[in-house]
Amino acid sequence: MFIPVQDPEAALGFYRDALGLEIRMDVASEGLRWVTLGAPGQDVGIVLFQPEGGRSRAEADQYLSLMAKGSIQAAIFSSDDLDTTFEKVRASGAEVVEEPTSQPWGARDCAFRDPSGNLVRIAQA
Repeated sequence: MFIPVQDPEAALGFYRDALGLEIRMDVASEGLRWVTLGAPGQDVGIVLFQPEGGRSRAEADQYLSLMAKGSIQAAIFSSDDLDTTFEKVRASGAEVVEEPTSQPWGARDCAFRDPSGNLVRIAQA
């Protein structure tokens, strides 16, 4: 999974520190950075990348425009204890989009924006 970020260090404050993901790889090249994270005990990799890496300036600008509008949904995570996870992420200073809510489709979840504006949902497992 690839998640576009404007500032990798700020993104780490959210994905590593608030959500508890672990860094698996951290690569810098030509002033850009790609950080691969994952949940402990799981093989899924999440790559935080800067849109200008490997894209034309026009493509990067389009990505950045979508990010600024909050139009990109980054990921849906799950938690055994949604309320505790919500409080931990909120305490990190992350922007709350939706507090824990029982949705009409049956899920109970909450939502935040990461430092780049990506929408991240967390569902009760």
